Amino acid sequence: MPNQIEHTFPADHPTAAGHFPGNPVIPGAVLLDAVLQAIYGCETGACRIQSAKFLYPVRPGDVVSIRWTDGAGTTRFNCVVGDRPVLTGSVRR
Repeated sequence: MPNQIEHTFPADHPTAAGHFPGNPVIPGAVLLDAVLQAIYGCETGACRIQSAKFLYPVRPGDVVSIRWTDGAGTTRFNCVVGDRPVLTGSVRR
């Protein structure tokens, strides 16, 4: 069974104002950081992202379900907003 948490990006998230004006999205790096924090907590320094595929934009106010499974040294993750996949990938510690 995969691990899972929900992460809400606030409607007034500081990156939303400039990324992009009039059409705000959460930057991919911010979404990846939320994934790494969910999986490893504050110990993210020694992580190596093996793959990351952004499938759909995440908007301020979205609730993202972050799910991950560990196996053979690699952690696979996927993120969904509602029923829509938004990010999939893998990371190695």
